Amino acid sequence: MSDSLFEVDREMVASPKLFNLRIIGAPAACKLNAEWHSRFPIIKWGNVVRNVHYVCYTADFNHVPYAVAIWSTPIAANRLKDGNKLLELRRMAICDHAPKNTATWMLGQMKKDIKQRFPDVIRLISYQDSEAHFGTIYKAANWQSVSTSIKGMDWKQTGRERNEAQSTAIKIRWEMDL
Repeated sequence: MSDSLFEVDREMVASPKLFNLRIIGAPAACKLNAEWHSRFPIIKWGNVVRNVHYVCYTADFNHVPYAVAIWSTPIAANRLKDGNKLLELRRMAICDHAPKNTATWMLGQMKKDIKQRFPDVIRLISYQDSEAHFGTIYKAANWQSVSTSIKGMDWKQTGRERNEAQSTAIKIRWEMDL
């Protein structure tokens, strides 16, 4: 096995139940996300770790990662009721060799860990890009669709430099109470 996160031979794993959920550092999680994410490859690890709460996970088999998830206090916590008591799934990316239902399995396992790790967090949230996904993983994990944006939003502001928007598609917010 290579030392690189990407140059490894990934076996075809029969079921996500064979994976181990493991916590990894934000820099490694951001690199895996850049490799696998279908729509939002760019996320800077410094923007993850500066939050009140954050945690990054992989689903791995024999210490080889097949999926990654990055959680933090919501970016727009000040716009949400109890925003500092929420945790947002900022990114989830899965390699092509992962078995079916990996994302839903991972959501369930992460929920259990987050509930223990952050007892003050009351709810999980995530935003679905409606141009790229159908919300299947959230439906399968019993999350609730709670709102839909009217139009996509670009975070650029006058006087503050931002990265180019990766998507301005309509977003659907999903929530799971803990």
